[in-house]
Amino acid sequence: MTVDLILPMLFNLVGGLGIFLLGMKYMQQGLQVVAGPRIRKMINAVTSNRFLAVGIGVFVTTLVQSSSVTSVMVIGFVNSELMALNGAIGVIMGANIGTTITGWMLALDIGKYGLPIVGLSAFGWLFLKKEKFRYVALAILGIGMVFFGLELMKDGFRPLRGQSEFEALFHAFQATNYIGVLKAAFVGCLLTVLVQSSSATLGITIALANTGVIDFHTAAALVLGENVGTTITAFLASLGVEKVNAKRAAYFHVIFNVVGVVWITALFHPVYIPFITKIIIGADPNTMVTVMGADPNTQTATETFPYMTSAIAAVHSGFNIANVLLFLPFTTYFANLLTRLVKRKGKAQRDYLTHLDFQIGTSPLAAIEQSRSEISRMDFRVREMMDNLRTIMVDNEDSRDSQKLRDQVFEREEILDKVQIEVTTFLTNLLARSISYELAEEARVQLRLADEFESVSDYITNVLKLRLRLQDANVKLSKEQQKELVELHDAVATYYNSVQSGLRSDSRTRYLRRIRKDSNKITDRVRGLRDIHWNRLSTEKVEPLISTSYMDIVGAYRRIKDHLLNIGEANLGGRSLDSKTSDG
Repeated sequence: MTVDLILPMLFNLVGGLGIFLLGMKYMQQGLQVVAGPRIRKMINAVTSNRFLAVGIGVFVTTLVQSSSVTSVMVIGFVNSELMALNGAIGVIMGANIGTTITGWMLALDIGKYGLPIVGLSAFGWLFLKKEKFRYVALAILGIGMVFFGLELMKDGFRPLRGQSEFEALFHAFQATNYIGVLKAAFVGCLLTVLVQSSSATLGITIALANTGVIDFHTAAALVLGENVGTTITAFLASLGVEKVNAKRAAYFHVIFNVVGVVWITALFHPVYIPFITKIIIGADPNTMVTVMGADPNTQTATETFPYMTSAIAAVHSGFNIANVLLFLPFTTYFANLLTRLVKRKGKAQRDYLTHLDFQIGTSPLAAIEQSRSEISRMDFRVREMMDNLRTIMVDNEDSRDSQKLRDQVFEREEILDKVQIEVTTFLTNLLARSISYELAEEARVQLRLADEFESVSDYITNVLKLRLRLQDANVKLSKEQQKELVELHDAVATYYNSVQSGLRSDSRTRYLRRIRKDSNKITDRVRGLRDIHWNRLSTEKVEPLISTSYMDIVGAYRRIKDHLLNIGEANLGGRSLDSKTSDG
């Protein structure tokens, strides 16, 4: 081949593949933003029900257009203990079916419209104002780039046909027999590992087959190998996780595809390919049709294979559907087997207190769910601290149980300090990425919530320290003062529960009006306690340490209430009040 022929071919191949990959990225990004709330709702609905999990895996992967993205997302959820292993296995199986939609999209044969789709949708992405519409345009832009990139790759591969040196190269792994099928599958696997995208290698395979460089049998065997190659992404993601269940989920992904390729290749020539060509497609995909160009003056003829792309898509879908049907009855068995085989190696030293995946390049949707889960854990720990503080207040503070609870309160406060730092670091890194406005706003709300919960824990600890200071000085609050503080604690604890649960039953406007009204009631109660205390000082002698400690404890509870009000407003995505300037 001459340089004049090689250079245009290389330009088309490299440019086409780059545009194809970028189109996949834009399509995934746009679809994830548009369908983000639905994806998160469905992921959160995953249970041990294998059929539901498979269905969710199919639907989510259809939306994000990448089984690798779904698999890495699942590993992140398992590592964060948001999903059980059984559910993860079901989602991974469904993801393998969902990713086959890409092949059927390419089978639409609208490649000639790829460039105008890119142009029109680019205007939408650049000039539309509403974010959701812009990301719809971005997804369509990605689709257009996928089709346009595929056309360029076809043009690049077309000159290879008829070149003896390239034909000899491709004949080395032609799927004419069982060994040839295994060779082609290995090449498909290797190519996918190198490119890190099964969709890209699928596009390359379709481009090669549609230009006649390889036949249908070889293309089908390449597709089978690509299913194994795509598991490397999830496998690499599992290397950086702590939770053994996340590793088990990644290993299942590998086992699922490897076992599937083993039994499908054994039936490749006698059963599988005849079933695809005769039953599903109803024609020989290697059938070539010559199409004359639209310009009558040039009379350019193009050779096409009208059934090829559909047949390759059918091979991809058939493989994954058959494999899911084979594995589905044994989901629990595989979960138990992986539990026995993949053991937890002692108690590993953890770098982080949270379950956040700092080392996994997880999707923004998964990242925001992980941080949301950690915020919920912070909430749970703070509630525990409030309950423990009340028990200490009403029980004998010198008792062994009270001492144990005191230690727990201080330990929880130290943990929450570190958790807040980790959550803040994680969300700051997320905000530095290219994410949608909606996810960015939620990340900012979570940053505020993490700060507010940590502040509540600080003031709970301050109350305990003030009481211990009295104990160390061997002075005690009067029964009346003790009763007033316990009642104030109960009022603040009730307010805490109301802030965190009220949004589920109230409208946003009613919820905000109510939590502000209840906040003012507690402020009035605090002011009343101050007045009672000043009146008490004028009628009886009170130890100075008792007086200052009492007022400081009352003030600490007011600060707790202020931060709880901030949490309520943050739950609405509203402006957080400064605790120093909030009501009264």
